[in-house]
Parts: sequence; C-alpha cells; structure tokens
Amino acid sequence: MGRLLGKRIAFGVTGSHCSLEEVLVQVHRLRDEGALVIPVFSYSVQTTTTRFGTPEHWREAFTQASGHAPLTEIAEVEPFGPQRLVDAMVISPCTGNTLAKLAAGITDTPVLMAAKAVLRNGGPLVLAISTNDALGNNARHLGLLMNAKHIYFVPFGQDNPEEKPNSLVAAWELLVDTLVAAFAGCQLQPVLIQRAKRAVR
Repeated sequence: MGRLLGKRIAFGVTGSHCSLEEVLVQVHRLRDEGALVIPVFSYSVQTTTTRFGTPEHWREAFTQASGHAPLTEIAEVEPFGPQRLVDAMVISPCTGNTLAKLAAGITDTPVLMAAKAVLRNGGPLVLAISTNDALGNNARHLGLLMNAKHIYFVPFGQDNPEEKPNSLVAAWELLVDTLVAAFAGCQLQPVLIQRAKRAVR
C-alpha cells in the first residue's frame, strides 16, 4: 500500500529549467505511492523556451506524468485554501526567486498563491530548492523558511562548490521521503547532505 494513498498534492514547478527532467521522475514516484498530483506552473515555466525544452513540451510531460493538466492562473489555485482541495504542496524545483518571495509573503504567481493556500490550512509545504544564490543573497530567506512552521525542505547540498560556491540543489530522490515525514510533522534528516557534483549545464 502506498505511503501517500489518497493524499492530494499540489506540485509547484518553477523556473530552474535544467532540473525539470529530474523533477518529472518524482511526479511518477508520488503517484506510485498513491498520491493524486496536481501540477501548478509558474509563469516562467509557462512562457520560457530554453535548451531544455519548450513550454508546450513541459506542459505535455507533466500532464502525462500526473494525469492532470497544469494549473496556470492564480484564480485556479486560490480555491485550494477555502475549499481545502489539496492536503499538501511540493515546490520542485524551487528557485531562489520563489524562495525569496515566499519569505517575503509575496503571492504574485500561481505557485506562490497555491503555497499560501496550503499554509493557510496548516498543510505541509515541501521545498526542493535549486538556486545558484542559496548561500549568497538568498541565504537570509533560506534561514527564515527553515525556521517557519509547516515548511519542510528536501535535503540539499552544494552541487558544484568549486565553480558555484553559493549554489544549492535538492536531492530529488529524497522528495517522497521528505513529504511522508512532513505529513508526520517532521523534517527529514539530515537536511544538509554531501551532494554529487552536478554536470555542467
């Protein structure tokens, strides 16, 4: 029996485009554990074409992986709060921009509005960070959110400390375990890990 059987998970996807292929695997794993997964796309993912794919490619890929078309408008996710439509939210990948806005209480994208709705109801919000400035300008925001109630982090580490010493990336393979622990009110430990060096992209 899946560890997340019957759980409704909003899955926020933000613009660390080089991470999306790895993140997509975790959507399959969540469904294998019995979860219903509802993708929510940031504006960056909806509109930006990169060498890693087009918005159309990622929309189709996440639709197939989750069984649900991504939600793309603030008005579509606002009911998550008053109608309690989801039990928890994952933001994966969570960029530095999203991290900073969460810490500041800004809700100007569908992903951020969905996060606000989940936190309103006391549900767990799991962040899988991927940002080049987590130990730079965003270190203050990381610290604030690590001490915030109902917010949990997929364990993370430096992916390339020699060339990008401020960069931190989540261990994607621990996302499901982190969410299971979050439902029990626990932060999966250790949260700081030694991460294998990421291929240059």
